[in-house]
Amino acid sequence: MIRILCFGDSNTWGYDPETSQRFDNKTRWTQVMLSELGADYEIVEEGMNGRTTVWDDPVDGLMSGLSYLRPCLLSQKPLNIVLLMLGTNDLKDRFCVSAAEIAKSAGRLVQMIQASDAGIEGKAPEVILMAPPPTEKGIDGLGLRQNGYEKSRAFTACYSQIADELGCEFFDVGSVIESSPVDGVHFSAQSHRLLGREMAKLLIKR
Repeated sequence: MIRILCFGDSNTWGYDPETSQRFDNKTRWTQVMLSELGADYEIVEEGMNGRTTVWDDPVDGLMSGLSYLRPCLLSQKPLNIVLLMLGTNDLKDRFCVSAAEIAKSAGRLVQMIQASDAGIEGKAPEVILMAPPPTEKGIDGLGLRQNGYEKSRAFTACYSQIADELGCEFFDVGSVIESSPVDGVHFSAQSHRLLGREMAKLLIKR
């Protein structure tokens, strides 16, 4: 059994921009990926609405992925692979950080995984660092992330550089899907299905 941890925010949790509810198992990209991969794989879904890379949110409370990641690795081991997709919530204006700083923050999580014993036989799991797609000028993008629209356009380059520096695999989510124009941040049902299929293809080729 190949165990994969999907560690992310609301776009891993499955937030529907149309209804604000959670997409079902036939729609979320994590579950679509699992259905494509087959019975030899197991998926651990660890998405949380509002989760950041390293920041505790002064408005919404304890949102730091850094604080939660280590306990998660310990409780879910052994893991073969960790798919890490965070950074969109770091674009909120109240954090005042650049795309490069967000990517470096995601890199801290990669390093935590690489230094862990949460893999097979006490080794570290492999990591695939997923750069979130750029935001669009939806309702949320023009509100919480007034400055995030421009910053998010540098995600691909910044995340790719961090992945190279840390020696982990990189996947550019924005190369296959776009953020929904409904709120500018979340993925549509169609995008979830497409991303799930593309991630399955990536994993099968390994």
